[in-house]
Amino acid sequence: MSLDESQNVQTPVNLEDEQGERQQPSPPPGTVKRIVWLVTVLLCVGGIVFWGIAIRTRASVTVARETREMAVPTVSVVRPRRASPVQEIVLPANIQAWTDAPIYARTNGYLKCWTADIGAHVKAGQLLAEIETPEIDQQLQQARADLATAEANYRLAEITAARYQDLLKSDSVSMQDTDNAVGDFQAKKAMVQSAQSNVKRLEDLQSFQKIYAPFEGVITARKTDIGALVNSGNGGPAQELFHIAATHTMRVYVNVPQIYSRAARPGLTAELALAESPGRRFTGRLVRTAEAIDAASRTLLAEIDVNNPTGELLPGAYAEVHLKVTAESSTYLLPVNTLIFRSAGLQVATVLNGNHAVLVPVTLGRDFGTEVEVVAGLTGEETVIVNPPDSLVSNATVRIAQPVNTGGEGK
Repeated sequence: MSLDESQNVQTPVNLEDEQGERQQPSPPPGTVKRIVWLVTVLLCVGGIVFWGIAIRTRASVTVARETREMAVPTVSVVRPRRASPVQEIVLPANIQAWTDAPIYARTNGYLKCWTADIGAHVKAGQLLAEIETPEIDQQLQQARADLATAEANYRLAEITAARYQDLLKSDSVSMQDTDNAVGDFQAKKAMVQSAQSNVKRLEDLQSFQKIYAPFEGVITARKTDIGALVNSGNGGPAQELFHIAATHTMRVYVNVPQIYSRAARPGLTAELALAESPGRRFTGRLVRTAEAIDAASRTLLAEIDVNNPTGELLPGAYAEVHLKVTAESSTYLLPVNTLIFRSAGLQVATVLNGNHAVLVPVTLGRDFGTEVEVVAGLTGEETVIVNPPDSLVSNATVRIAQPVNTGGEGK
């Protein structure tokens, strides 16, 4: 057989194998759909699980971020307001008369009459009362009689001494008798002088029967009446007869706090406000100070003189003194809710670099109710936290919630 023929011979086909493959059973109808559905369900479940895990992860991240953000306190801030260099301070004060004196009797007796009652305006030297002094009158009469006796004895002694001195020239009497006569004369002369002094003393006491006003003023008290027993001097609590006060000019005494003591200088203008005269001011001038701080109250006593020509200001009245003082250093005003009271002392919380809290110690001046005056500790450029948290410490991170309120000029 040739090579060509051998190539044309076909290999026999195994018909049994082909028939066997054709006869294998095909998958039942719907199986593919179930497989597809199962795969779809698995994919959906996997997607849902992945989606849930992703949501929880994002929520955890959000909660962590919000927790960190909430740990940083959000604060409101203000800037200190510079106070006016001319400050008005209001201080309590007592009004006193320019001259105030109690009137006592200088002799004993009974009040015969009085001519001035409370509220009476009297002149200097005006008669206020008269006292009956029968004992002084009798003593004066006796003193005058004693004076007359002494003068008579004095004249007799004078004549006797003169005679003895003439007789001594002719040696008619001894030197001893002459000396005795001269000595008696000198003694009688001294007795006359003593009697004259006693009469003068009793006359002065008798002149005290009439009580006169020592200066022009108003009678503020009358503590006696007709027939009352009067004792001389001021030995007892009920011996004062009258009380007189000069009210043409009033002295107003005020205690200036130590912090303003250097600004309270003589010449400073002051205004008085009284509750009984609302809306009205009485102008005065600071004339002197005690030049010393009271150790008990840490204040400086100052006197203000106020003219009172119409008598509207009454002695002993309470008043409020308005003093306009010039501050020697810059002061600032802050709301009271910026203050921190701790064991370290009075502090305020400031914000540094926009997000760091710094506690600064301060010294306060006046209290205006909703605001306080800071006299030391601030430069005016700080940003101060309002209502700082109790747990706030220095270098803590904070967040500013609103723009800084720069405010305006202070009072």
